Amino acid sequence: MYKELHPIQKKLLDILKNNIEDPLTIREIQGMLDASSTSVVAYHIAQLEKRGFLKKNPLNPKDYHILKDGPEKQIVYLNLYGLAHCGARGSILEGDPIDRIPLSARLISFPASEAFMVKAKGDSMEPLIHEGDLIIARKCNSAENGRIVVCINNGEALIKKIKRESKNTILISENSKHPPFLASKKFRIEGEVRGIITSRVV
Repeated sequence: MYKELHPIQKKLLDILKNNIEDPLTIREIQGMLDASSTSVVAYHIAQLEKRGFLKKNPLNPKDYHILKDGPEKQIVYLNLYGLAHCGARGSILEGDPIDRIPLSARLISFPASEAFMVKAKGDSMEPLIHEGDLIIARKCNSAENGRIVVCINNGEALIKKIKRESKNTILISENSKHPPFLASKKFRIEGEVRGIITSRVV
């Protein structure tokens, strides 16, 4: 399928691959492609995304991911884990998934192979996240300050916003009824929350 790409799209894909550690701006890409305008670059990026070679964050044009194995299937199946069920070593990802959820690959702004889902419990993250909501997370073991993560703290699986102060990590709820608390020495991040599928009727 790579052979079927427009020559500009092939060159563009190579440019993006070669600069994945330090993403370029649209204007920088325009210069490297010798394109007539930034809109031409934006068009070909959109075509690469449409054909499944590229995934980008709609909120950040410099946040994109090249799908090394080529286009993903239109429908992907993500493992769904319950926050109450951890594996032998305390990781929800090592436990058995409670379900496999079909999802359009276009709803995920990063490679689907790095995605998993959890079912939220409790009211600590309301009004952003409600009990029963399905959370799409990207597997990782670190996250930027202020991000919402799926994490393990003292063997308990949680969804919390993280705040770092000196050498400490503070776990913060969206619901003011639940005060912030200090993460334990056994705290670890399982993934960063990247999407919410609400269970509520709105």
